[in-house]
Amino acid sequence: MASTTFSGPVTSTNGFIGALTGNVTGNVTGNIAGTGSITHTPTAINATATATAAQVATGYITSTSAAAVSITLPTGTLLGAALGATQGTVFDLYIDNTAGANTVTILVATNGIKSDAAATTAASFGQSTVASGVTGVGRFTIMFSSATAYVFTRTA
Repeated sequence: MASTTFSGPVTSTNGFIGALTGNVTGNVTGNIAGTGSITHTPTAINATATATAAQVATGYITSTSAAAVSITLPTGTLLGAALGATQGTVFDLYIDNTAGANTVTILVATNGIKSDAAATTAASFGQSTVASGVTGVGRFTIMFSSATAYVFTRTA
């Protein structure tokens, strides 16, 4: 197999062979297979606030507060711009409250709505709180219905 260096977009109808190394930026579409894990760089929010789009874009927010914390997500416009979102973009956000001593509550902002599953199944998909302590990790999925509007649901 030949090794070639490209600049700009590259398309393959037969796939690529080999390991991916380095940083990947931009949109990735299609199936991604392999082994390994994704490591996020956490950002801390330890008081009630509106998270910045950059904080949410890290994909991993921690809280170590002794007091209850409410985190409002950014507007759909701001978050969509930070993520380069288009209709169909899906993004996972992890909230880690394992070192906290009180509940973290996640709220949506303008152009953000809870999914139908969240609205009809409040005890699971609609649960927007993350307990403190050893079980205090929650995964939320943000699905964009346009570049400026998202649907929010708890997925773990």
